[in-house]
Amino acid sequence: MKHYKVLAMNPGSTSTKIALFQDEQCVYSENVSHDAAELARFATIPDQLPYRRDMILKLLKEAKIALEEIDVFVGRGGGLLAMEGGTYAVSELMLAHAKSCANGVIHPAALGSQLANEFAVTYGAKAMVVNPPDVDELQDLARMTGIKGVNRIIHLHALNLKETAIRHSKQVLKKEYEDCNYIVCHIGGGISISAHRQGRMIDGFDIVGGEGPMAPTRCGSIAAADLLDYMENNHLDAADMKKLCTRTGGFVSHTGISDAVELIKRAKDGDHYAKMLWDTMIYQIEKCIGAMAAVLHGAVDAILLGGGMVHSDDLVAQIRESCSFIAPVTAYPGEFEMEAMAAGAIRVLNGEETLKEYTGKPVWNGFAWEAADLWKRKQKECEC
Repeated sequence: MKHYKVLAMNPGSTSTKIALFQDEQCVYSENVSHDAAELARFATIPDQLPYRRDMILKLLKEAKIALEEIDVFVGRGGGLLAMEGGTYAVSELMLAHAKSCANGVIHPAALGSQLANEFAVTYGAKAMVVNPPDVDELQDLARMTGIKGVNRIIHLHALNLKETAIRHSKQVLKKEYEDCNYIVCHIGGGISISAHRQGRMIDGFDIVGGEGPMAPTRCGSIAAADLLDYMENNHLDAADMKKLCTRTGGFVSHTGISDAVELIKRAKDGDHYAKMLWDTMIYQIEKCIGAMAAVLHGAVDAILLGGGMVHSDDLVAQIRESCSFIAPVTAYPGEFEMEAMAAGAIRVLNGEETLKEYTGKPVWNGFAWEAADLWKRKQKECEC
């Protein structure tokens, strides 16, 4: 069997992670933190591209890594219109959408496909993205809301969620991901809770939109009337409220900190407010897990916990105590994001997975019955 080299690149809000894989074995990795003042020099996210590219080149040169030997450059992906899960070839259309953040979510992850493309063009390799945060595989029943014309789409930690499920299937259950049902949680700076049925993420809580449990910087689900009252009483506008959803809610709103380790320390030191906040977050996670169990009609092979906060024994113990009646709870502390990007590319190179084309068309564009009703109305008009 041929061996492959894959370079994975994950540009984040305050860091850039890179990792070189020989097949699925990581042989080099680096996580570079960016000074906020340095990033502030750039007016827009796309303006950061040369800076991050040159920094990566410098690191790889110092490590004496021959870029000409790399088979695939994989970027995190982002800024794209909703798509089904999988590994995608970087195309001109994908690049155009990433540069403009076509989905309206402004995040450095959108630089991932652009970085992969620049390196691939320069060194004669392939460029791909794997399960970007724009993956949306909701079943129809998860789409409709109580407001006509407002239908749900979701943004989750799709890369880590799916990789955790794939690994658990192969390593623990000795099955294919497509043959299993899971509730998969990513519990870190953001918290994603999702239902997976036979290889598709059929429901979950939209972390960009403010759904789900509170998180270190996110407020989570709150009654719309309460939000409107809060907005009016504090003289806030829509932009301020969106910040509460993703940047200034959760731990930050209550305590001014976003560090879970610090919150846990305060709780252990007798801070009752910190203890209540920590336990409330876990309680809300448990409620969301229960909701996903109902989505799967109770047919759950396992509840999988990933992300940085899963290093907390207390968090895992509380979730295990409350949710083990649904299915066994398994903890995978940390993240598999870099490994997941490499694994997706290697599955394609080995012929285990088909490389997908980004169409630029949202994976969901209305219910099938809407199109059928429209066709019937047009037929009646023609008869008249």
